[in-house]
Amino acid sequence: MPEPLLFADAQFAADALTFAGRASRLGEDAVRLQARGGVLAMTAAALAPRGLGDATPTVLGMRALSVDPDLICDLVVTASSLRLDEEDSRAVVLPETAVSAAWSGIAPPRTGWAAVEGIEAATLAEKAHGGMARVARAVPTDAGEEAVRAVRATIWGAPEPELGDLPLGAAFAAVSFGFISGEETVRVFTAPRWTRLSLRRGHVLVRGPVASGLTAVRTTGARG
Repeated sequence: MPEPLLFADAQFAADALTFAGRASRLGEDAVRLQARGGVLAMTAAALAPRGLGDATPTVLGMRALSVDPDLICDLVVTASSLRLDEEDSRAVVLPETAVSAAWSGIAPPRTGWAAVEGIEAATLAEKAHGGMARVARAVPTDAGEEAVRAVRATIWGAPEPELGDLPLGAAFAAVSFGFISGEETVRVFTAPRWTRLSLRRGHVLVRGPVASGLTAVRTTGARG
């Protein structure tokens, strides 16, 4: 039987299950668990292509939580299979077997991120809800999975000028993973082929062309 994930307290364990539940509802139902040095990074796909020719952008959500400092792991499991230990509210029980997910093999860099101009959380929320309404209007009631994916790829993959030409799916991920809570200026960082939106509750990672409408953050004030 696999060892459980032991978190710093019961709230962190509950947060982990909340994140996994949201990942499962988004349709991919897989979450990557990477732990080292007392921090567990949980990553899941809000949007990801399936095979060649699929125009869906790769947009990931990531949540960092405090865990047992001795825990070291890197695996992908079915998000809906995670459950709370019945005897310890700080522990989350892992499934017997791991799974594979194509998006999990595409890792963003650990270093080399450069800060650029931020985005207001309210703008992300507005764009996400607008996109959700467009998807709902565009998908026929009797549409099959392929038709739904095509509509989603078209809408969520489109560059959004108010997000610095990031795909609209970045806003969708921020809302769907529950990262937006109140007013906040979202910090934005870029690296080769990646953009990261960092909110108080988590991070959104977008793979693709770096956002072109965002400018680098410049230091102000007197020079020494």
